[in-house]
Amino acid sequence: MAELCIRLLSHNLMIHTYKVSGMTCTGCQAKVQELLSQIPGVQSVSVDLAKAAADIEMKEHISTQTFRNMLAAYPKYQITESEVSMPVAAAPAEVPVSWIATYKPILLIFGYILTVALIAGYHQGHIRLLEMMRIFMGGFFLTFSFFKLLNIKGFAESYAMYDVLAMRWKAWGYIYALLELALGLAFITEFRPLMTNIVTLMVMSLSIIGVLQSVLSHRKIQCACLGAVFNLPMSTVTIIEDGLMIAMSGIMIAGMI
Repeated sequence: MAELCIRLLSHNLMIHTYKVSGMTCTGCQAKVQELLSQIPGVQSVSVDLAKAAADIEMKEHISTQTFRNMLAAYPKYQITESEVSMPVAAAPAEVPVSWIATYKPILLIFGYILTVALIAGYHQGHIRLLEMMRIFMGGFFLTFSFFKLLNIKGFAESYAMYDVLAMRWKAWGYIYALLELALGLAFITEFRPLMTNIVTLMVMSLSIIGVLQSVLSHRKIQCACLGAVFNLPMSTVTIIEDGLMIAMSGIMIAGMI
């Protein structure tokens, strides 16, 4: 039997937990989360693929039929509910996860790439800044494109939840993953450095718009920076990530002109 667990929040919001069947991959997870998030009155949606469940935070009760109607175009996704006959107080409290634990994957990746960049940029007792940044950016794009290409369909669907261009043009998510790979190779091989940095500046400036909108509006959605492999929440970490690429490409362009 499907279970519905209702929890009242201190700021007069409700979280309903529904069962969602038909999800087989992270792409399905992203699609269900995207569709349910579009319903008026829904504050946030968190979909758990392993548990086949969706936690939906709302201002006031929304009928299950409303959710079914939103998923109607994708009949393989079925959302169901039935009340649990137990007091809310008996529901187990969620164990908070530390910031370090949440962002451990991306912190490790940044640490590895930075270490390699510093070693490559070190020469005769000093760090060649532009060389270090070139290697860092090449390693960044190659690594991040790798995770995106592991499940490019899942990435494209997750990316379309917040990127301003991918929302309107679904193919952009696929192009973006391949573009990151091309930029990574261009930085490592020093292919047309000025053009490579200009493209990077333009692409990352476009990307950060959707990130800023999502973070500032406090939307609780999955960040697609590491594709659909890791379930990282959208936060200021994503802003820093994109902002760092914008700053580095700008510095390198200034150094070439």
